Amino acid sequence: MWLQRFGACCGVLLGLTIAVPGAVEAFTGETAATGLVLGLGTALAAPAATALYLHQREKAGRFGAAAYAVHLLGLGLFTGVAFALNVVLFYLDPAAVAALKAGPTGPALLGCAGVFVLGTLLFGVSLLRAGVFPRLPSAGYGLALTLLAALAPLDDTPWTSLVHVVAGASVTWLSLVALPAARAVQVA
Repeated sequence: MWLQRFGACCGVLLGLTIAVPGAVEAFTGETAATGLVLGLGTALAAPAATALYLHQREKAGRFGAAAYAVHLLGLGLFTGVAFALNVVLFYLDPAAVAALKAGPTGPALLGCAGVFVLGTLLFGVSLLRAGVFPRLPSAGYGLALTLLAALAPLDDTPWTSLVHVVAGASVTWLSLVALPAARAVQVA
């Protein structure tokens, strides 16, 4: 019960660290402060995904367990990517960033993003298949988080800000549903 509550609270905070900076960036563009919040907030992703999985575990079956496993690996990889993009590369000269991406760093970033996209899509499908969570935030989770990974290397626009807000709202909504007060989970 404690792990699920911890993860759900991490999910609410994660949703806020995605949505609020995204909304701010619609007006200001990317800033050091919004990048820091986004970069550090990703550390909350693994506990949040765990709470979501625990909440639906009984109905998710083997597919849900496999989707969660791939998603967890993708989250681990993409947490590093998001931190690097938002907190490290933000401060470098654009020519230095381009040189880094032209070397082995570029394919490594793409590979990490690819695992994240695959895991997120699978986990989003498992959320929809299990039918434990509301359909709208379940679909928003799978689609908006996938779009965040796809849009991460591009310049920020009002559209990327909108995707951040939708992703953050979806994560927050699902995490609130996953709070143990809504449904207790037996851990085997």
